[in-house]
Amino acid sequence: MLWCTFTRSFTTKKPLLSTKTGKVLFLVIINRAWYNCGDSQDSRRGKMISIEEIAVENIEEFWKLHLRYLINDGIVEDEEDIAYFSGDEYRGIIKAHMIREIDKHHMVYFVDGNVRIGAAQYNTYQSEDGKCFILDFWVFPEFRGNGTGHRCFYALEDHTRLDGAKYYEINSQKENSIRFWKSIGFEENGKDEYDMPLFIKR
Repeated sequence: MLWCTFTRSFTTKKPLLSTKTGKVLFLVIINRAWYNCGDSQDSRRGKMISIEEIAVENIEEFWKLHLRYLINDGIVEDEEDIAYFSGDEYRGIIKAHMIREIDKHHMVYFVDGNVRIGAAQYNTYQSEDGKCFILDFWVFPEFRGNGTGHRCFYALEDHTRLDGAKYYEINSQKENSIRFWKSIGFEENGKDEYDMPLFIKR
């Protein structure tokens, strides 16, 4: 499945918190293996992917998959990073945002038929201008290629627009992830306060 994560600075081991807005910021971690994607749905949409929302009481399985992804794909490598992403601080932030009343954090699986093929995390800010910030997005290794990444994003786009999303934003600095996002219509949009390149899709 595909996904995005609520994350922290790799140097300070803390969530990236905007002092201006009080919001926790996110670093999008994109797996390099699924950028090798095909055409779009319609032609672009092809075989449809469905979205399975993950309830807060059912997130333990997601956490296991998330940590495995981070380790196996080389996103985190040292013991301190692994401890952070599997610890109460990081997971507590995520859970708190999942249960708040507005602008909730979402975890989802991407489902093809009856099979989960990826996962994602995102926040849609309905109380503001409808920005959907994609936190984690990844396809499970055995399902990568053949346009799966594109199809999963289009499914996420359809799902989030029904929930008030007006446009999409990510931050990324890896060349292969930037190629992927640009291939589905994202454009450069300056940098965030931590000097991470931003990309937007309206």
